[in-house]
Amino acid sequence: MSSFINSSYDFIVIGGGSAGAVIASRLSEVSHYQVLLIEAGKADSNPFIHIPFGLAALARIKSLNWNYQTSQESHLANRQLYWPRGKVLGGSSSVNAMCYIRGDASDYDEWENAGASGWNWQSVLPYFLKAEGHTSRFDSFHSNQGPLKVTQLTDPDPLSDAFIQAANKHGLATNHDFNAEFRDGVGIYDVTQTNGQRCSAAKAYLDTAKHRPNLTVLCDVQVEKLHIQDNHVSGVYITLNKQQTLIRSTKEVVLCAGAINTPQLLMLSGIGDEQQLCKHNIAPTVIKPGVGKNLQDHLDIMVQSRHSSSQGYGISLSGIGQLIRQSWRYYRSRRGMLTSNVAEAGGFCKSDKRQTKADLQFHFIPAILRDHGRQLAFGHGASLHVCHLYPKSRGEIQLQSSSIESAPIIKANYLAEPDDLNVLINALKLARQIMQTMNYTIKGAVEIEPGNERISDQELESYIRLNAQTIYHPVGTCKMGHDNDEMAVVDARLKCIGIKGLRIADASVMPSIVGGNTNAPVIMIAERAADFIKHDWR
Repeated sequence: MSSFINSSYDFIVIGGGSAGAVIASRLSEVSHYQVLLIEAGKADSNPFIHIPFGLAALARIKSLNWNYQTSQESHLANRQLYWPRGKVLGGSSSVNAMCYIRGDASDYDEWENAGASGWNWQSVLPYFLKAEGHTSRFDSFHSNQGPLKVTQLTDPDPLSDAFIQAANKHGLATNHDFNAEFRDGVGIYDVTQTNGQRCSAAKAYLDTAKHRPNLTVLCDVQVEKLHIQDNHVSGVYITLNKQQTLIRSTKEVVLCAGAINTPQLLMLSGIGDEQQLCKHNIAPTVIKPGVGKNLQDHLDIMVQSRHSSSQGYGISLSGIGQLIRQSWRYYRSRRGMLTSNVAEAGGFCKSDKRQTKADLQFHFIPAILRDHGRQLAFGHGASLHVCHLYPKSRGEIQLQSSSIESAPIIKANYLAEPDDLNVLINALKLARQIMQTMNYTIKGAVEIEPGNERISDQELESYIRLNAQTIYHPVGTCKMGHDNDEMAVVDARLKCIGIKGLRIADASVMPSIVGGNTNAPVIMIAERAADFIKHDWR
């Protein structure tokens, strides 16, 4: 891996996250391509990134996070919601809960029906398999050959099994593989780990590419805007050594900055909705009204209990003793509590019988959680998250100013569609029933959220509006579609419509949100994008 910065490269990849790490690595497999990867965050050297249980501390390390906030959400009591996104090599794959989920097969068929030609399930499955290197599953749904290492948790907490047993009593069967033919049910999540450590996109793809002299990785540098001449993106502007510098691309710029930063950078470069650009005195280069629109996310609500036993993970005298013992065990064998991804168990089910597929997802945590983990929670307990997988509400990313230094405006527009609220009320009722059943088996267990005083639908609605949060899956802000769809930003080969030399490959291109965690689908998109690029420039 080169450390010297050239004035031009064949390919410039913007964003070293889940998608950018994949594409930079795959393109650098071609020895005569010169590839530059630019990441706004630092290198992934913090040990809390690599120790899975370090997830519990990552939310409090601001230097690894973009620390975004939404605008005031009018349907959530005018609250501003915290939106963490990874600002580090590996992006959000370096700070997420490592759950390996692909979504439902029909999600991708719906992409194709919406205009993303060739993105049906049968077309994308080979790219999931190309990426995946599962340690114990190898069949028509799994591969053990890919760089992204996936494994079953070695030592889940007994409370996670208690959650599964409680859910079984409410009609949810145990599912040992959510990425096989059937997704419904509850179980322990497969995780992106290898040898007891996190396997981020950076670890999976860039560690193997470091020896290549044709790959340059530039960290702690933010791209300010794209260089556009004659409707062609031919480079990027960065600030290097306190001077604005133009680095040119001879073939393509590949934008992989994510569902928030990708539309922001496009708009700062003059690509977007004309009214939005003119508002900030940015000369329109390419009018694309779909840039920043179509924002979707999974809204999540949580049921929590506290108990007097020492089960699970907690801050207490017994919990501190356990952490010391388990740290030594992890050091010796890469086993035990520190291999936990914290959100160990979960599953999928329908909010009511009229649904054609599971529209709810659970994430179970054998601990009390406060403010995304940013506040310490003393004592022992459990938290059950449930989110709505297919919301109808749509939001938008807008510019706050014409400077890259200003965070973009995030208007998530949660619960704008009344049906989304109705689904969450049903979801909260079911999650509460499961937790109450589990609490019967635990000493001194008592519900603390929503609390026994909230019973009626109206009271649960109020609780949702006051407490619902993101489960960290924003997508859709540069959606893929047909050329004749004015809201589409990229075509089916991920080329930016109406401008040459620019391709986009990240969560922003999803026409609609997938039914599950979004990291594995983003890596799949990147694998496919790399193949498109190699084919087009062969």
